[in-house]
Amino acid sequence: MLILLIFLDQIIKIYIKTHFKLGQSLKIFNWFKLIFNENPGIGYGFNLKYGYLEKLIISIIRIILIRNLKFFYKKNKISICLLLAGAISNLIDCLFYGIIFNKGVRFINHSWNFYEGISNIFYKKGYSFFLCGCVVDMFYVKLLKIKMPNYIPLFRNVELKFLNVIFNLADLFIFMGVIILCSPQAGFEPATP
Repeated sequence: MLILLIFLDQIIKIYIKTHFKLGQSLKIFNWFKLIFNENPGIGYGFNLKYGYLEKLIISIIRIILIRNLKFFYKKNKISICLLLAGAISNLIDCLFYGIIFNKGVRFINHSWNFYEGISNIFYKKGYSFFLCGCVVDMFYVKLLKIKMPNYIPLFRNVELKFLNVIFNLADLFIFMGVIILCSPQAGFEPATP
């Protein structure tokens, strides 16, 4: 099951990266879109502006966490499988996308720079190097949008959007794995190494 989940996420990511321009969107439903985004940071677009050094450190931390995940829990193989599938698939992006794709978000002059056009896979030269690829995100779900009324101080005319992020299937696997692991039925119990 682990390999199947990783394969499914990677197929979707590679299709999006080789068929969509960065920022291009496709409306599926009023509440669901495909929007091609590349995330150079940790998650949800968060990064510390240290460029490739940050990417290297994050990639190494991801490898260590994936390697040690099996030592932390001895129950609920489904949640561990989902967590591993999501973490490994996002790690694959970081490890290899910089060397197998010709275009990607790059760190130039102290900031992340976007690119034009559609990326090609297995090009002569990648856009980055090992451990420094960007994670491909594509799902955007807008389930709830609330405009705050004028009479509420500090929040006048503020729009609140629930789930206002772009994510990928691997992120969904991680989210589901955490939910299952934290549920009372999961029988959370730390394992002894």
